[in-house]
Amino acid sequence: MELRGRRVLITGASRGIGEALAEAFAAQGAQVALVARSADALERLAGRLGGTAHPADLADPTAVAGLLARVEAEAGPVDVVVNNAGYHEAGWFPDQDDLLDAATFQLNVLTPLSLCRQAVPGMLRRGGGHLVNISSMAGFVPFPGLAVYGATKAALSQFTAGLRADLRGLPVGTTLVEIGPVPTDMLSEINDYRPAGDAFGRMARLQLSVDAPRELVADETVAAVRRGTRHVRLPRRGAPFAMVVEAPRRLTEVLLTGVRHRQD
Repeated sequence: MELRGRRVLITGASRGIGEALAEAFAAQGAQVALVARSADALERLAGRLGGTAHPADLADPTAVAGLLARVEAEAGPVDVVVNNAGYHEAGWFPDQDDLLDAATFQLNVLTPLSLCRQAVPGMLRRGGGHLVNISSMAGFVPFPGLAVYGATKAALSQFTAGLRADLRGLPVGTTLVEIGPVPTDMLSEINDYRPAGDAFGRMARLQLSVDAPRELVADETVAAVRRGTRHVRLPRRGAPFAMVVEAPRRLTEVLLTGVRHRQD
């Protein structure tokens, strides 16, 4: 997809990976529509990049309902949706709160599902589009203290595979971004829970994982949208783990060749 002049909606865009994504897409000539709770930071970034700011609490289902229509009414048709917003709760699972677990699933899983559902009809009417879901290697590598977060990312990754199957043969692409540790405020907060921090440290000492700069994540994601690539996996040395998990999905695609993916 040629990105110049395209409109890219990015959630969780006010800081961290989301801010880097906004900068990277804008550098390719895209018009960025930025969504996050932090209205002031969002407005500053939108002003700097020539984009539009759309403050919303993505953990609130009422704020998510109809969000894409509101963005398009204010800014214009959306060609690419990047579901980047996410939340983690690092800690011993029995001590964690049911309500916070529900909010984590809402933000990390249900909101991306809803935004994809909202986006597809318009993309099909216009003849194309692309959906990007930012997941995590925590979705298939169980770390202490990240049981709930890892479950949400596993769900998002599997959803993306199923979505790709539903969209097979249609002009809407998908990219699943599976990343390891990225130096952000979120990673610092996860490392504050000692077992999780120790687990990340062990993986680093074994040379199985290294930090991926947020700018690299953003650049690789933009390149994947431009090329229509279905996966981004960082750090690359962790890719074999992801490929093992992906193997049954790929095999299923082959086994279901010729089976209808939509009911007429």
